[in-house]
Amino acid sequence: MSRRMKSRLEVTAIYLVIGLMTIVICYPLAWAIGLSFNAGTSLYSSSIIPKEPTLEHYRWLFTSPESNYLIWYKNTLYVSTISSLLSILFTSMTAYALSRFEFVGRKSGMYVFLLLQMFPVMMAMVALYIFLNLIGLLDTLIGLIMIYVGGQIPFNAWLVKGYLDTISRELDDAAKIDGAGPIRVFIKILLPLITPILAIVALTNFMLPIFDFILPSIILHDKSKYTLAVGLYHFVTEKYSSNFTVFTAGAILIAVPIAGIYLFLQKYFISGLAAGGTKG
Repeated sequence: MSRRMKSRLEVTAIYLVIGLMTIVICYPLAWAIGLSFNAGTSLYSSSIIPKEPTLEHYRWLFTSPESNYLIWYKNTLYVSTISSLLSILFTSMTAYALSRFEFVGRKSGMYVFLLLQMFPVMMAMVALYIFLNLIGLLDTLIGLIMIYVGGQIPFNAWLVKGYLDTISRELDDAAKIDGAGPIRVFIKILLPLITPILAIVALTNFMLPIFDFILPSIILHDKSKYTLAVGLYHFVTEKYSSNFTVFTAGAILIAVPIAGIYLFLQKYFISGLAAGGTKG
C-alpha cells in the first residue's frame, strides 16, 4: 500500500470517527429541541421535527402564575455568578501563596489539597448539612455558595499553581527592585498573565451550580430557593409529572447563560492554548 493511499485511509477514518461523535452528541440535543416545540405533553414524538411547532411551552414558563421558572433561573444565575467570582478570588490568592512563598506547612497543605480530591463530595454531605444547620445557613443560597466555593478551591488551586509555576520568577524580582510589594506584584504583574487559566476556573465554577442536582436538593427545601436542576426535577415529578414538553423547554434554556459566558471568555481560552504551546 502506497504512502498516499495510507494517508487517505487515515484521513477517512478520522472523518468517520468525527462524524459518528457528532451524531452521538447532536442527535439527543436535536430531539430535545424538537420536543420542546412539539404540541401536547407527551415525551414521545414520531419525528425530530415537530409537525405543528409551537412556542406555547416557552410562553408558559415565563407567563404562567403557576410557574416558578424565572425564580429558579434567577437563583441559579445568582449562585453561579457569585460562586465563580469568589472562586477566582480565593483560588488565585491561594495559588499565588503556594507558588511564590515558602512557609511552614506549605508542602503539607498541598498534599492535603491533593488528598481531598480523592474523596467524593457525597462522603461529606451529612457533615455539610449539620454544619450549615449549626451556623443557620441551611436552606439558603449563601450556604450553597459557601460549599461550592470551598469545595472547588483544592482542585483549582493546584490547577492555577501549575500555571503560575511556568511564569518566570524574574518578573517578580524585577518588580520588587522597582519597589513593588507582594500584593502589587500579584495584581499588576501576575494576575494579567494568568487570566487564561482563571477564565477556565470561572467557566467550570459557573457551570457547576447549573447542572448540580444532589447538593442543592439536600440543602434547599423552600421552593422559592430552588436552582434550575432541582426546580425542573420537582416540576416534572410532582404536579406536572406528565408535562415533559414544558420540562424540555426549560432544560433547553439552561444552555443560554453557559453559551454567553463561553463566548465572552473565548478569547482567553484561545490565548491560554497559545501560551501553553509556547511556554518553556
